[in-house]
Amino acid sequence: MLKVDLHLHTKYSLDSHAQTDDIIAACLAHGITCLAVTDHGQTEGAFEIAARAPFKVIIGEEILTPYGEIIGLFLKEKIQSPCGPEEAVAEIKKQGGLVIIPHPFDSVRATALDNNILNRLVNFGCIDAIEVLNGRIIYNKDIKRALKYAEGHSLLKTAGSDSHRIDEIGNAYLETEDFDGPQEFLQALKTAKIVNKRSSFLGIRTGALWERAANRKNAKKTRYIK
Repeated sequence: MLKVDLHLHTKYSLDSHAQTDDIIAACLAHGITCLAVTDHGQTEGAFEIAARAPFKVIIGEEILTPYGEIIGLFLKEKIQSPCGPEEAVAEIKKQGGLVIIPHPFDSVRATALDNNILNRLVNFGCIDAIEVLNGRIIYNKDIKRALKYAEGHSLLKTAGSDSHRIDEIGNAYLETEDFDGPQEFLQALKTAKIVNKRSSFLGIRTGALWERAANRKNAKKTRYIK
């Protein structure tokens, strides 16, 4: 049985300072035995952890589109971000990867995928699973809405901490049977158990404020470099 956190960020995301070695240590401490590293527009952190970690690592990326974010799992290389939602899906599939919709219906997150785009991708059969439990979602009603949508559309369900800080790792995860590759992973999702150990409201909001400050600082550095 695996303990799988399917959404995590490293220092390679502009809104995280989490060092890869610290992430590995925290996963070991929390018993995480499979990790999907899903940095914003980057895969460097995923490959770095995959090369060092003594547990299963899935190469992922959280891709920004004009209508919200889409996650690709089981990638072989970085996908250019931002891009259109259909382009993101096509690039993920081209690599033999899986299309996951993170934090749908999160009522306070600007990067939740637009509902009309979500419905269109679902109707076209483009989506492999949706994230029904995200460790940073504040309101339970948003989790319930994601669960209801997944069940109503016969979609597989995932969960992840969406960790941007070391202390968030393992706040939301799945317990699944072992798998090898994307197709076995999809089979494992059918019987997966969702585990909720989400951050407190205060912890989530404090982290978000810290990340916005970090983004402003990084933006200033980028302007000076240019």
